[in-house]
Amino acid sequence: MISTRAWSGKRYAVLGLARSGLATVNALVAGGASVVAWDSNEVARAQVRGAELADSLTMDLTGFDGVVVSPGVPLNSHPIRAHAATAHVPIIGDIELFAEARADLPAHKVVGITGTNGKSTTTALIHHICNTAGLPTLMGGNIGLPILGRDPLAAGGVYVLELSSYQIDLTATLDCDVAVLLNITPDHLDRYDGFQAYADSKARLFAMQSSEHDAVIGIGDAPSAAIARSLSKRGAHLTKVAPGLCMDQSRWPALQGPHNAQNALAAISACEALGIDKASIDKGLETFPGLPHRMERVATVNGVLFVNDSKATNADSTAPALSAYPRIHWILGGKAKTNDLDACRPGFPHVVRAYTIGEAGSMFVKLLAPEMSVEESGTLEAAVKAAAANAQPGEVVLLSPACASFDQFKDYEARGAAFRDAVAAL
Repeated sequence: MISTRAWSGKRYAVLGLARSGLATVNALVAGGASVVAWDSNEVARAQVRGAELADSLTMDLTGFDGVVVSPGVPLNSHPIRAHAATAHVPIIGDIELFAEARADLPAHKVVGITGTNGKSTTTALIHHICNTAGLPTLMGGNIGLPILGRDPLAAGGVYVLELSSYQIDLTATLDCDVAVLLNITPDHLDRYDGFQAYADSKARLFAMQSSEHDAVIGIGDAPSAAIARSLSKRGAHLTKVAPGLCMDQSRWPALQGPHNAQNALAAISACEALGIDKASIDKGLETFPGLPHRMERVATVNGVLFVNDSKATNADSTAPALSAYPRIHWILGGKAKTNDLDACRPGFPHVVRAYTIGEAGSMFVKLLAPEMSVEESGTLEAAVKAAAANAQPGEVVLLSPACASFDQFKDYEARGAAFRDAVAAL
């Protein structure tokens, strides 16, 4: 695991004992810290070793060096914020602990990737290119296994971290060798005091950086462009990624669509900043397998390609998928986050027919009927069957729901798995 003796003799409270919470407890204990851990789930508490069990919300936190919480804890409403403030104890996350442990790790570099959409794909792509180039590399943060639970990389390694705004909020000293911002569009506004506060959270990734380190910023939206302008003095250490550039993506099967052109450009810039050679970057782009549930090519049946984009849980996330293929049978619906699909409108001309499912099915039929051929299928299985019956060779059946999954599925992964099963059953 990743740990440091810098924690020796310090006191920490850890609230929440899911995977990252348990990894945090183990790392702190290994570093010689005194740890008090808590989770409302008795089964989670039973897995704790080497730490005291006590509820950090009811105990006196005076003298503690930090309260470590999961990024899922809503700091704008959770009582731990006021309780910790009363004791003058900072609230941090496991990424901040990783930043503190870096001084004890073999020589390495860190790439941090943030943005509203495209983080996971870009993180996985940079990690894949590093692997292709023969660099020791780990992927973590908001993707994969908890970073503190991993073994440290050998000298020359690259840690590639996907960072949500929540994780950045819980981090104070992470100085990324390369920091990447893809885009900023309205999201998670229930956690922030307005859109600007959300954008400011993303900007903190660069505020934590040394000025000689590299910044890669997509400038396709006003908030991201403003952050880029604020860093203009970095000169050669600032790379701006403009949208709409014509690129030959035909050799990158898992990176189709204009959104993936931007993701690829950001990854290329980050890898160039790491000193990776062009041949390795090109090979990495060509061999990247893509992510499960994100523009995932499931199968081709009777000349029709079936694509699983179940991770698209809002309209902004679905919009790029509709621009990736010329003729689409679009399966959408679930638990709606908004009452419109305006963000998807540029892709409407590509839709041959739409098939709605779930709680939002009826609403989306009414929204789409004036724009395209649409039917309310109800269930994902029925939608796949109907789309397969209507699609012609060369066309694409795309699950890109623009909705959360919680009306019919446990999560977007379960929804994507159900789509794969429905395609396999054809």
